[in-house]
Amino acid sequence: MAAYAKTEIFYISIGFWLIVGVESYSGWSNYTLTIYPGGSVTIPCHYDKKYTQQKKSWFSGIDKTYKYTNTTEQNLSVIDHPDQSLFTVTMRNLQNKHNGHYYCVVETGEQPPIKTIYEPYLKIQSAPGVFVVNSSVSGHEGGDISVQCLYSSGYQNEVKQWCRYKDQRCYTVGRTDTSQNPSVQIRDDDGGRSFTVLMTGLRRTDSGWYFCSAGDAMNPVHINVTEAEPGKTKDTENKLLTVWLPVSAVLLLLLILISVFIWRLRRRPKQDEQQIRVRNGSRNNDAIYSKPEDPVIYSTINDENPNDADKDTTTYSTIDNIPGSEAKPPAGGTVYSSVAPHQQQQ
Repeated sequence: MAAYAKTEIFYISIGFWLIVGVESYSGWSNYTLTIYPGGSVTIPCHYDKKYTQQKKSWFSGIDKTYKYTNTTEQNLSVIDHPDQSLFTVTMRNLQNKHNGHYYCVVETGEQPPIKTIYEPYLKIQSAPGVFVVNSSVSGHEGGDISVQCLYSSGYQNEVKQWCRYKDQRCYTVGRTDTSQNPSVQIRDDDGGRSFTVLMTGLRRTDSGWYFCSAGDAMNPVHINVTEAEPGKTKDTENKLLTVWLPVSAVLLLLLILISVFIWRLRRRPKQDEQQIRVRNGSRNNDAIYSKPEDPVIYSTINDENPNDADKDTTTYSTIDNIPGSEAKPPAGGTVYSSVAPHQQQQ
């Protein structure tokens, strides 16, 4: 009888403080958790570290019952996680009778003695406003994860968000605010009535509780980020060695070949000029000027290869009068001379 009286007094005190609203949590109070009939949900209740040693409980506004942390029943579990400064409430096999308000409560040991840290409203419906494909998603540090959030047709035109419980930070579909973390991308698929959240470059601090929301409907998701797999790190290094090093070597070789080609191209005109000079130099024209009293001007012309019997060529030479010479050209003004190759006498 005494125990029953104490229980009633506790219910009355909790009801009183909840009605008064002193130190009540209002962060997500306007949201509704929508669940399929027969489904389950895990709800996180964050609290201040100073309440780590204090009593915490889950209070039902429907039947006025409470369950302290570290309680496990067939369809209800309330587990404290002091290292994360939160306790979780898992409700299973939910039915229409579970529709209503619930409260995450901390007994502060001070005034006010009761603190409501979270006040969710549960709504069980055959077509939930928002639900998720996987309520728990894991990834490795430095990797990526994807979360698909689905919504019913009635929420198609509502604002869609991906929010974190702990710091109440939200990312909105279609918003391009530079304050939003570029590692969180949200893409809405209107036709499929879903939006996808992609988190890239994961860090250990990204672990925690989030929720998808469309309008006032929401559904929680837990993200767990573990240390990067040593094998994957090694595979990445091997990939760099087997792919990028050969590519770099090919690019370097190509650059060297291009440089050599350009150098040879620039040097070729000089070589051609030298070859022309050498070729012209092989044919020597020696003019022997006669004395002024000589009547004829002699010119000796050497072919570049006089010993080549296969070549039958004729070289024409125009001999002009040398100024100062007493010899006069014939009346025609031009002297024609046939020149044939000859061998020098030994």
